Amino acid sequence: MEPLHAIVLGLVQGLTEYLPISSTAHLRVVPALLGWADPGAAFSAVVQLGTLLAVLVYFARDLWRLARAFLVGLARRRPFAEPEARLAWMLVLGTLPIGVAGLVFQDAIETSLRSLWVVSAALAGLALVLALAERVGRRASGLGGLGWGGGLAIGLAQALALVPGVSRSGVTITAGLFAGLTRAEAARFSFLLSVPAVAASGLYELLALARDLPEGVPWLGVGLGTAASFASGLAAIAFLMRFLARHSTWVFVVYRLALAGVLAVLLCTGVLQP
Repeated sequence: MEPLHAIVLGLVQGLTEYLPISSTAHLRVVPALLGWADPGAAFSAVVQLGTLLAVLVYFARDLWRLARAFLVGLARRRPFAEPEARLAWMLVLGTLPIGVAGLVFQDAIETSLRSLWVVSAALAGLALVLALAERVGRRASGLGGLGWGGGLAIGLAQALALVPGVSRSGVTITAGLFAGLTRAEAARFSFLLSVPAVAASGLYELLALARDLPEGVPWLGVGLGTAASFASGLAAIAFLMRFLARHSTWVFVVYRLALAGVLAVLLCTGVLQP
């Protein structure tokens, strides 16, 4: 991969990973429009390590409190006594569905599900569900009021993000709104929930690249893409947290529907190939 391509795709990855508009969709659409080769699911997963670092930096205090509460609860044999310990356990349990689904459907995720028709349908489908969540969600509670059922439901929803076009942040924020969380708190839980899933998938794909590429890992491209995704991911997180504190997600609903429509037209006219 050319260094410029890696930087551009890294910036796209970072900007779209945490906005509810689907990073995998944009990493399929942008190269197709520019006439570049599909970078593949493996590259997308590896450069996610940059966005993972962005979450670790932005939410360092939250993650430290959760880790400490988790370990103290285990040491005292009262793992669910404190709210932060329960939240930490929710993040652990909420990661299991996407881990299992990723292993079971790995071949489809890396092949047939990367069709641009699938991407277009997923963009539109989640837009409609997010619109429904905006209409019916109570948006009344913070993470302290999130129950086990709501936490598990968000974790199950995260597994749908394996379908390109759905958006991991989009589907988990949507599930958070259905669970009664405020928009900002739904986004906070979404970002915290991303840490184990993104770390596992990124490291797994990095090891797979090192094993499967006879010429070795293209470290320059991977490094540039990861650095770019960290910078743009950190900016995207800061923007979204401020934005959702004052505004709704309707702008993202409209954007997803518009992108899905444009993509469908380009596919129908032959400008893009599935």
